[in-house]
Amino acid sequence: MFIVASLLLLSADLVRVAPFRADATPDMGEPLIWTTPVTKVLDPLYAKGIILESKGKRYVMCSMDWCGVSGATHRMLTEALAKGANTKPEYVELHTLHQHSAPYIDGDAYALMRKLLPKPPLLMSDAYLAKLAGNLTKAAQTATYHDIDQVGLGEAKVEKVASARRLKVDGKLVIRFSTSGKDPKMAALPEEPIDPMLRTLTFASKGKPVARMHYYATHPQTFCCDGRVSGDMINAAREGFEKEDGGTLQVNFDGAGGNVTVGKYNDGSDAAREALAQRLQQGIRDAVKATKWTSPGDIEWRAENVKLPPRPDLADHKAILANPAKRTDIEIYRAAISVVFAERKRPLTLTTLRIGDIRILHMPGEALLEYQAFARSLKPNVLVAAYGDLQSGYLCPDIAYQEGGYEPSASNAGPGTEAILKAAIRKLLR
Repeated sequence: MFIVASLLLLSADLVRVAPFRADATPDMGEPLIWTTPVTKVLDPLYAKGIILESKGKRYVMCSMDWCGVSGATHRMLTEALAKGANTKPEYVELHTLHQHSAPYIDGDAYALMRKLLPKPPLLMSDAYLAKLAGNLTKAAQTATYHDIDQVGLGEAKVEKVASARRLKVDGKLVIRFSTSGKDPKMAALPEEPIDPMLRTLTFASKGKPVARMHYYATHPQTFCCDGRVSGDMINAAREGFEKEDGGTLQVNFDGAGGNVTVGKYNDGSDAAREALAQRLQQGIRDAVKATKWTSPGDIEWRAENVKLPPRPDLADHKAILANPAKRTDIEIYRAAISVVFAERKRPLTLTTLRIGDIRILHMPGEALLEYQAFARSLKPNVLVAAYGDLQSGYLCPDIAYQEGGYEPSASNAGPGTEAILKAAIRKLLR
């Protein structure tokens, strides 16, 4: 328990926070990443977040236990949260945690495949998406508001969880994937470059925490694509600490961890997954203990829209859709996302929420760690949440396109992305 300083807040300056949770577990038979149908639920998936109210405006920050949401689906679910919170969609940030035992849904790609293909791959049903949207709206509508008189920021090093995916070995690029720890040579490679710190933002009312938001950059993936639904090791850590913390809502956001995985420490076994969860939970515990408190301060929301260049081999992806007979469902779906991203009219948006001296940077796409390092070089008290609208796929620095490897090959954005994103981040953090 901590001591809350006596604060005289005028009603116009009052900050309120309403935590919420909604079920986001897909029904049996619905697709996970990319088109694998659900056959078993190991543990439930959630959408968890807060509504922050200040000076008559409400801002929503929500993180969902899905691999990805993009395009029309992201807009639909954002609007559902805005409806429930009684705010504008542009004041809503919906992110995913990127577990690979969860859905990856792009409504624009769905529409394109329905238009072009006589028999598209397995698509998530409109009925389930409508149910999910209803869950989000109801959770936001029924959330209970608490007057906030303190905010706290803490950070702690997480031991033996994150590890770099892109490594240079004898001058050559080596890619270490999420289960590469089963290979002793891959497990022996260096952990860095990573950001080893987990950062926790806590909102408190009269000496009691109302909600905690945790930011940590890594793929939270220990297994993939076999029909089993799970929030993986990150949910085990988060939900475990929520019980330990007396039921205070815990919300995790994935940082710019596009080129960071648990591959050094994961061999795909249940024992490895449990050990990763325990070490991550210890990091959360340590960050909470390190929390330093202050009054909420001024609240400010900023936004910057960007248009990113498409990948240079777009013609190849259009050819897949034109001749799908010998292609896998995954190839067809990923090609469709590439095409709709290139033809996208609606900009991607980056936002910041400033709470006193603390800033939260919200990014679309699967941003690589270099963007988090850049943001924190501008403002050290920046918390980074990536994996918003995921239609761009990986957001790579230009050098990655020159080096090659997995991330640029799976990106829907092309060279030139780095300058555009860094200019937007610089404006938001000025």
